[in-house]
Amino acid sequence: MQQGYILHNDEFVAVNQPVLEAKNRGFRYGDGLFESMRMSAGKLRFPELHADRLQAGMNALKMDGGILFDTYFLKQKAAELCKKNKLKDNVRFRLSVYRDSDGLYTPDGNKSGYIMEASAMEEQSYELNRKGLIIDVYDEIVKPVNKLSNYKTSNSLLYVMAGIYKKQHRLDEAFILNQHGFLCESISSNVFVVYDKQIYTPALSEGCIAGVMRNVVMRMAKSNDISIIEAQINPEVLNEAEEVFVTNATSGIRWVMGYGKKRYFNEVTKSLGTLLNAL
Repeated sequence: MQQGYILHNDEFVAVNQPVLEAKNRGFRYGDGLFESMRMSAGKLRFPELHADRLQAGMNALKMDGGILFDTYFLKQKAAELCKKNKLKDNVRFRLSVYRDSDGLYTPDGNKSGYIMEASAMEEQSYELNRKGLIIDVYDEIVKPVNKLSNYKTSNSLLYVMAGIYKKQHRLDEAFILNQHGFLCESISSNVFVVYDKQIYTPALSEGCIAGVMRNVVMRMAKSNDISIIEAQINPEVLNEAEEVFVTNATSGIRWVMGYGKKRYFNEVTKSLGTLLNAL
């Protein structure tokens, strides 16, 4: 079996070799953030959007070096890691950035370090899931709305607990509410609801992740004269909606089939999926 590698601060390291010390701030305090990215047909998808969000997140966390994590960096490091691991066309990446400094809660400095991982994917394009997702709303813990809510920080306990809820209830996905009781996002995706022939998605002011695929879908809809409204969404609309779908950068668009006894169509979702692959 071929040895796999990660990139740790520009150095290739075997995947089974430890690279982080116990004092690492990402491990101790969740002091960092990450990006999940996808390569299809040998091309990294939407690197500009990933770089913009990553740099904005690093600025929000007051981490140094954000200017270095630009589009060129993402494309170059992804290509290097693919070559080292002999991965060619369809690859999933996770880039984790952490504050590389000593200190307790208060860091001694704001230098950043990173780890990039890569794994092969089977799908050559953003394929719409054949079987719709079964979902429920997770309301045991809600997501706070603040200046960090839109970024994919390493502090992910809310999503872990929602994931345990999903597993315990044999669901495909769980929706998360914000501190005001409105729809925010799912465990791994942004949420879209088709209601009364309009597409709605939680506004960024509702505390959802500023998803790259969310951005792509909204731009794509606008360029095709499809109305998408950013709004505050009461979870009760799930009982009345015609369609529900979720989006993220690695899976693209996935349609939801059921919520409790409610069942959904997927005509609008299919149309958007076709437009996405046409990009």
